[in-house]
Amino acid sequence: MPFRTNQYVLDELIDWDRVPDDPIFRLNFPHRTMLDPDDYTTLRDLVRSGDKQQLAKQIHMVRSRMNPHPAGQLTHNVPKLDGEVVPGIQHKYTETVLFFPSAGQTCHAYCTFCFRWPQFVGEEDLHFAARDAEGLTAYLRRHPEVTDVLITGGDPMIMRTATLERYLEPLLAPELAHVQNIRIGTKAVGYWPQRFVGDADADDLLRLFERVVGAGKHLALMGHYNHPAELRPAIAQQALRRITATGAVVRMQSPVLRHINDDPGAWRELWTQGVKLGAIPYYMFVERDTGARSYFELPLAEAHEIFRTAYGSVSGLSRTVRGPSMSAFPGKVLIDGVPTIRGEKVFALQFLQARRSGLVRRPFYAKFDPEATWFDQLVPAFGERRFFFDDEPAVDRSALGLPLDLVGA
Repeated sequence: MPFRTNQYVLDELIDWDRVPDDPIFRLNFPHRTMLDPDDYTTLRDLVRSGDKQQLAKQIHMVRSRMNPHPAGQLTHNVPKLDGEVVPGIQHKYTETVLFFPSAGQTCHAYCTFCFRWPQFVGEEDLHFAARDAEGLTAYLRRHPEVTDVLITGGDPMIMRTATLERYLEPLLAPELAHVQNIRIGTKAVGYWPQRFVGDADADDLLRLFERVVGAGKHLALMGHYNHPAELRPAIAQQALRRITATGAVVRMQSPVLRHINDDPGAWRELWTQGVKLGAIPYYMFVERDTGARSYFELPLAEAHEIFRTAYGSVSGLSRTVRGPSMSAFPGKVLIDGVPTIRGEKVFALQFLQARRSGLVRRPFYAKFDPEATWFDQLVPAFGERRFFFDDEPAVDRSALGLPLDLVGA
């Protein structure tokens, strides 16, 4: 698994008196229990043997078993234009395109849970990236139904302002007026707030944000805050105020993670402090079924209880947050409650987003399973053999240049 950290994380975010149990330490530094015990033993012995060729082969095997591209990222999310794959793009939901600029495919520091870990391990067959925005803009011109572009990585904020501008500038062209919202996924707000405050081109970056907003686009920084410790330093708070002063919006999101933030109090502090500083609580996710999932995952029932307790302890201004949400193959599945209906305890679920837009906000129910940690472990409630969306005909998404939607196939 990839490892990278920086001096700010080491000096300002980690409480070294609490190591190894400090949440930011666990968020940055790998632990042997993040690997299957047998894999750890095999890899350890190969390291000791000095057989680098066999070690590389074994590492590749371990990575392949870690589900490097969950939820159909390679098989169902990669679009085509004139029969050719458009590099560095994913298109899962009708209105939103994800874009992976090659210059933004690293981060200031890596999170040990990150579901984008394949971007960082140096294996080309696991990597998404586009050298320029030409393929993206060509695709967008053909798809006026797209209203949102999410620039992601890695972390686009690793780029210098001049480089980021080359990717953003084409999105402001009049022929792309249907692109109303530009989102930038970033961990820099937590791991390197200097990017918005003290870096040599920080002021240029903020002026670029102002220009995007002035061009009539809604600019949202999707801030990945995993623990309230990331909001406590004065420079992190200053970064938020400077960003929002440009007219851009910051939205806060994170998965709920064992060893990191599996405490309602952490979420309460994160959301209330975020709102105080001008950030909008957006999503609590369920840890994805990839990477070192067994180390971080929680039973869905426990994740829901953490969310419910934290949500009930904050004011309405923080209740913009949604969750816990699973970014599964068919879409973002919200755990809406754990009611008892007709004598049966169930998970109440609904899609917040879906490959098929007609599924959004249609409630459905799964049999309660106290051990389940992911959507594919759930079965329908009330004796039903299949979920309702499994019986619907596949939707031809060829109009989007995408493969057929094979949900339930």
